[in-house]
Amino acid sequence: MSTHTPRSGWLACLALTAFAVGTDDLVIAGLLPVIAEDLDVSVAAAGQLVTVFSLTYAVAAPPLAVATARLPRRTLLVAGLALFALVNLATALASAYAVLMGLRVLAALIAAALTPAAFSMAARLAPAGHTGRAVGAVAAGLTVALFLGVPIGALLGSAFGWRSAFAAVALLTGAVLLASLRFLPPLPGAPEAGLREQLSHLGRPALLTSVAGTVAGASCGFMTYTYVAPLTRDLTGAGPVALAPLIAVVGAAGAVGTFLCGRATDLWGADRVLLTTFAGMVGASALLAALALPDTVPVWLLGCVFALWGFAAWGFAAPMSARLLHLAGDAGTEALALNTGGLYVGTAVAGALGGAVVAGYGGTGVPVAATAVGLAALALMAWSVRRFPARSPSESAPATA
Repeated sequence: MSTHTPRSGWLACLALTAFAVGTDDLVIAGLLPVIAEDLDVSVAAAGQLVTVFSLTYAVAAPPLAVATARLPRRTLLVAGLALFALVNLATALASAYAVLMGLRVLAALIAAALTPAAFSMAARLAPAGHTGRAVGAVAAGLTVALFLGVPIGALLGSAFGWRSAFAAVALLTGAVLLASLRFLPPLPGAPEAGLREQLSHLGRPALLTSVAGTVAGASCGFMTYTYVAPLTRDLTGAGPVALAPLIAVVGAAGAVGTFLCGRATDLWGADRVLLTTFAGMVGASALLAALALPDTVPVWLLGCVFALWGFAAWGFAAPMSARLLHLAGDAGTEALALNTGGLYVGTAVAGALGGAVVAGYGGTGVPVAATAVGLAALALMAWSVRRFPARSPSESAPATA
C-alpha cells in the first residue's frame, strides 16, 4: 500500500477518469435520434453504436489488461487519456455512420484499458485500511456520469447538436489528462509473468464465481434501469415529466451507495458488504414488484423504493472490486478487467431479457424478472463467499483461492 493520501489529488484524477469514460459510454443513448437524423440512418441502426461499444469493451477488457500488465500505471493512464481525448474529438468531426462506428470501437478499446487501471491504481495508492473507500470513489465517478454527465451531454446535444457532446467529453478528458500529469505519482506495472501464468490467475474458481456474480447482479440492476420508463408509466400512470426526477433519485442514491459501501468495505470487509448490497438489490426489486399490486402508486413512494434500489444496485461495485483485488494478488488489474467485462455482459443480458419481459407482460413484469435474477445472484455470491472468502481489512496477505 502507498502512503499517498486522497488530498494529494491522485484520487480525484482517477475518479474523473471514470467519470469521463462513463459519460462517453452513456451519453450517446440520449443522442440517438439526432445522430440518426444527421447521418441519415434509422434509430435502430444508431442504437448499434451503443451495442458495439458494450460488446467491444466486454470482449477486450481482459486481454488488454493482460497485454498492458507490465506497463507503468501512470504511463498507461496518461497515454490512454490522451488517446481517449483524440478519439472523442474525431467522433465530434465524424461525417459518416461507418466512421462513427469505427470510432466507437476505438473508444471502447481505450476505455477497456483505462477503467480497470484506474480501479487498481486507486487500490494500490490508497493508505492502509482505505482501499474500499478509494475504489468506491472511482466507482462513484462512473455513477455520477449517470445523473450529471449524461444529462449535461443531452442538453448540449439538444442545444448545439450531438457533436458538441463528444467535443465536451474530449475537453473534459484533456483537463483530466493535465491534472493526471500533475498529480498521479509513478507506479510500476505488475511483476514479470508469462501469459499462461496470468491467464491461470483469471481462471481460478474464486475469481470466476465472483465475476459470474457481477454478471447476474448487473442483469438484475440494469434491467430495472434500462426499462425504468415503462415501469414508471405502468406503476404510476404518470407521463414523461415524472421520469427525469426519478432517474436523478436513482443516480444520487447510487453515488451515495458507492461512497458509503466503499467506506463500509474498509470497516466490515468486502464479503459482508457485498452480500448486503445484493440482498438490498433483491429486496428493492421485490418491493417494486409488490407495488404493481395496487392500481396506481404515488410517484413519491416509487421514488423512495428507487432510492433503495439505486443505493444497492450501484453500491455493490466497491466491495466486489475490493474482493477481486484481495483474491487476485498481483493479477488485480486483470481481474478487474474481467469483472468490468462481466458488467457489460450483464447489461446486455438485462436489455435482452427485460425487453422480452416488457413485450410479454409490460413494465410491471420487469421487477418480477429482476427479483428472480437477483435471487440467483445472491445465492451464487453467498456460495462463493463461503467457499472462497476474501481477506478481512486487517489482514495483509493476499488470498490464494
